[in-house]
Amino acid sequence: MTTDVPTVTPPAAESASGPARPGRQFAKLWCASGASALGEGVTLAAAPLLASRFTDDPRLIAGVSMALTLPYALFGIPAGVIVDRVDRRRTMARIDLFRGCLVTVFTLSLAAGLGSLWTLYVCLFLIGSCETVFRNAAQTLVPAVVPENLLVTANGRIMGSEKVANQFVGPLVGSSLFVLAVSLPFGVNAATFFTSAFLLSRLRTRPGGETRPAGGGGARHLLTDMAAGLRWLFAHRVLRSLSLTAGAINVVYTGALAVLVVYAHRELGLSDFGYGVLVACQAVGAVAAAKLSPALVRRVGHGWTLVCVGAAIGCSNLVMWLLPSVWAVGAALAVGACASVTWDIVAVVLRQTQVPRELQGRVNSVYRLFAWGALPVGAGLAGVVSKSQGTPAVYALGVGVMALVTLRLAFGVRKWIKGVASDG
Repeated sequence: MTTDVPTVTPPAAESASGPARPGRQFAKLWCASGASALGEGVTLAAAPLLASRFTDDPRLIAGVSMALTLPYALFGIPAGVIVDRVDRRRTMARIDLFRGCLVTVFTLSLAAGLGSLWTLYVCLFLIGSCETVFRNAAQTLVPAVVPENLLVTANGRIMGSEKVANQFVGPLVGSSLFVLAVSLPFGVNAATFFTSAFLLSRLRTRPGGETRPAGGGGARHLLTDMAAGLRWLFAHRVLRSLSLTAGAINVVYTGALAVLVVYAHRELGLSDFGYGVLVACQAVGAVAAAKLSPALVRRVGHGWTLVCVGAAIGCSNLVMWLLPSVWAVGAALAVGACASVTWDIVAVVLRQTQVPRELQGRVNSVYRLFAWGALPVGAGLAGVVSKSQGTPAVYALGVGVMALVTLRLAFGVRKWIKGVASDG
């Protein structure tokens, strides 16, 4: 793994040229993304709680996160090829229509008393499989809806609203409804998917904003397209480094969240609703990141911003390891979420501006293979460590990993300052 860090020049100032606001079509994409994120947040709170009703084994509870994130490792690259071959807007609408129907069936099975841990796994795995295509298409669709001079604003709004819906409103709604009936949160999730599908079906891209879908071509062309994305990413030193570093960070970050419900119940003595409130604390940091990260990048640069991200996630795990207090853990989750969103803003804008538009789906998919393919690894390891060593040990291990990641990032920045490594 290289220690290079992004040193590219940020996109042109937003006031330099072009429209001053993203416009109505972006509003549709923004609302669709927020609706989908709200449903996901409801399920992310309710699914571990439902799993804890079926079992008290931390490994099986962490399996919820594994089922949802495993598709990123299995289908990440093919998903990128698909995104570059299809109409992204229509594909996203159809995906959320399918997910709405899927979650509706699961909701009805729970209401009828037919739910089980394994049906929960299957439902989440299918949702995650769809997500590999949906999120890839969503990120490549933003430049087709807004001009480049508004990309930072557009991505900041989308990520900020997604985090608020996913980590604040969603968990509170999900945990509250779960107390009333275990099937209710999933019914709300289905409704948000249908809402997103409707909004996306009404979306129109800018003239020339989206490249024409590439043709089909069979298995041989599929492999060729996958290889093209892989070659492009590994030829770009900055994005290659970011993808590998993001993978290490995601092992820690996802592992911490995968066993959080166990930690909340056993170490903090919280109820199901209290767990939802704890998860919602992340939204405070997410909103702060959407507001503060552009200023931080301008002040210290891309490289030192990512060093700050690594240090912040390490400190978050340190607090959860040594200070099992509700208030301290809530603050730690907020700091961790702030760092996570800051990383996303830097990395996503960089990919949107550096990767050729006709290759964005394929390159994004390879990036996600390394960055997001680590998510199920982190969840699985956290479950095993929590079962054998106790949940606090998961956070202790996270401190060690993040210390190494932060040192490597800092070393990369110092190399750049000395002129040993540079990127234009």
